[in-house]
Amino acid sequence: MVTGSKPKLCIYLNYVRCEASRHFRNKREYLEAKIDELETSSKIKNIRNLYRGIGDFEKGYQPRTNIVKDGKGDLVTDSYGFLAKVRDHFSQN
Repeated sequence: MVTGSKPKLCIYLNYVRCEASRHFRNKREYLEAKIDELETSSKIKNIRNLYRGIGDFEKGYQPRTNIVKDGKGDLVTDSYGFLAKVRDHFSQN
């Protein structure tokens, strides 16, 4: 009988639910701020920023992967290695 894990599971699920609602609240605040920014751009006739912001809304979230090959042909996936490789690449040119 596993009665001791059930309260722990409920506590964990409540924690996950709380964290998820916190993230959605932050997203809602972020979207409201972006909409206000777009309204301001429209009112002051800043058309370039207005259409750039509209394009960002239409595209939505697009994750990017930072994977490059080093000199040996190995894949570098960590952020520090990626930045070092990009820095080296642009310092050579």
